[in-house]
Amino acid sequence: MNRRFLRSRYAPAPRYNGMAVDRQPAVVATAVTITALAVLNVMKHTMPSASVVIGATATAGLLAVARASGLSWAQLGLSPDRVRHGLVWGLGAIGAVGVVYLVGLAIPLTRGAFLDARYQLEASDALKTALIVIPIGTVLFEEVAFRSVLWGMLKRHMSTARTVVVSSALFGLWHILPSLDFAAAHGMGEKGTSTGATALVVLGTVLFTAAGGAVAGELRRRSGSVLASAGMHWATNGLGVLFGLIAWRIVTS
Repeated sequence: MNRRFLRSRYAPAPRYNGMAVDRQPAVVATAVTITALAVLNVMKHTMPSASVVIGATATAGLLAVARASGLSWAQLGLSPDRVRHGLVWGLGAIGAVGVVYLVGLAIPLTRGAFLDARYQLEASDALKTALIVIPIGTVLFEEVAFRSVLWGMLKRHMSTARTVVVSSALFGLWHILPSLDFAAAHGMGEKGTSTGATALVVLGTVLFTAAGGAVAGELRRRSGSVLASAGMHWATNGLGVLFGLIAWRIVTS
């Protein structure tokens, strides 16, 4: 009998955190998770007013599925033992993003980057968006989806490096629909404008968010906690809204 066949037929099962893992069910569970995320992406895009409800419900559902599939809290980056490490890394990420945003706002040349028409809001609405809608509807859901559940699923049949690459790439693709909204808010895609400009915005957004996903993945890996990546994620989005509020006040005063 062929030796290569024997090696593949009787090779030991891959191991995850010292435990043997049956590869085929792990791959199937990952595929189901990715399919569910694709459906949720469309739902959140078509029902923006229900973003918080969808995010909270989907978060609970994804965690239930992950636990039922055998993933531990540690494998999901939600172990109580890693809370302190996650908070330290997360607060550090918030501080770093805050400094970058502060410098960007202070320089007239880069101040325009904060002028997102979607967030030209009253102060109360901006605070609600930054402190409620984004943390629950965006950060909580996306961190559990990509750096907790999907990460844990992928790690059962992939190396850490591949897990970072795949989860980050999918995180980038997740932002295709929001990037179309961004382009529309800035007048792209309207009559007389180039569709190439919209394509560039979409491509740039996917690449930028994929890179951000890789940084978030590294924070999650180093800290062992999703709190670290969640801190960076909230700072990027939530502080962006608050700094945008200030930027609009500056240019309209």
